[in-house]
Amino acid sequence: MDNQQDKGKTPDNLEPIIASPSRRRLLTNLTLAGGGVALGAFGAFSALKNNQAPDVTTACAHLCDDPSLQSVPFFGQHQSGIITPETAEAIFISFNVVGRTKNDLVTLFKGLTQRIAFLTKGGPQPTEHIQMPPPDSGLLGTQIHPDNLSITVAVGASLFDERFGLHTLKPKQLVEMPSFSNDALDASWCDGDILLQICANSRETVIYAMRDIIKNFPKLLVPHWKMDGFLPARAIRHRSTPINLFGFKDGTGNPSTKSEKLMNEMVWVNKQTGEPDWTEGGTYQVIRLIRHYLEFWDRTPLGEQQVDFGRQKASGAPFGKENEFDDPEYESDPEGKITPLDSHMRRAEPRGQGRHDAKLLRRSYNYSLGLTKSSQLDMGLVFVCFQSDLQKGFIDTQNRLSGEPLEEYIKPFGGGYYFALPGIQEGSWLGQSLLEA
Repeated sequence: MDNQQDKGKTPDNLEPIIASPSRRRLLTNLTLAGGGVALGAFGAFSALKNNQAPDVTTACAHLCDDPSLQSVPFFGQHQSGIITPETAEAIFISFNVVGRTKNDLVTLFKGLTQRIAFLTKGGPQPTEHIQMPPPDSGLLGTQIHPDNLSITVAVGASLFDERFGLHTLKPKQLVEMPSFSNDALDASWCDGDILLQICANSRETVIYAMRDIIKNFPKLLVPHWKMDGFLPARAIRHRSTPINLFGFKDGTGNPSTKSEKLMNEMVWVNKQTGEPDWTEGGTYQVIRLIRHYLEFWDRTPLGEQQVDFGRQKASGAPFGKENEFDDPEYESDPEGKITPLDSHMRRAEPRGQGRHDAKLLRRSYNYSLGLTKSSQLDMGLVFVCFQSDLQKGFIDTQNRLSGEPLEEYIKPFGGGYYFALPGIQEGSWLGQSLLEA
């Protein structure tokens, strides 16, 4: 059933009691040194590593002075919107399929392919007889510009139930997202048959694309939940690490998307993963809707904030270092006297066997919904990550983070596990490898 996002509310049981926090830890001299960066579960930017230039491997097909004319290729071995550089605006919308046969699914995925191919390329607004409903919303005027639009299509575990005869083809690790220790999951914000991740330079473009999809498939798709996301415009313009709503840089520890080797090892499903053949070139996608208790956080001493994250807030550098991408050198700090063992950064990626213990690629967005019934800010993070192995990626990372100090300031309430379909070449359609398997 649909959620009540238009009312700007998340579940009432997420509202914290902020007058009497459950924990106040003594701070070492370290905590006075300065700042911190989210490294693990709050990563958002996949473009920076080791002070190198940002990744632009699958970015705009052509660069120009007008951002609305920039485009992202739709066809290719992998879908766009995964290792594509982030844009400032996003919509995440989950649908339930109301078609009843496999042929209905074929019709749906062929239609989605056609619409996404047009929307990401752009062209003249369609016209129709004046006595008919207009063929589109008119939001973008008479010419549809690509505006760096990407629409990534993923499927949930529920699509593989008895309705369409696909149960034998389900990706091995694809299940409905379970509840972790600090979660307060609301079913109206969780899972769904199909997830669309819609990203573009501007808010009007993502809204236009979403309305186009809803208008064109009313007999096949019903929206289940929807969340809008945004990233700091400054970070997008300068391709720097974005700052999350806690005020910390977010995504410093991501693997470089320039490295084909790393992407093949960590993100893309291949023949060596033991998954069904149709999944090759796809990837597991995790969405976590995480409310932040910002009023509580804003009254927390800077030193404690930094210890919780494990980095300096202003620069993003590890403790005792100067630059964001400096090595924290955990091997010389086995007892956590410099970087606390329970800090977010160290739990997410303890570097026990070198880099990337968190075998995933993060691509998260902030969200803002308004106010709760108790007049607190309803804001937080749309945590997004991609991985070839759900267990070694998100699940193992989340288990390491269980019980971390940051749990006092966050409450996950929705999202789900999905499988982002493989990319396609011209003449093919999304989901074809699945539905013709």
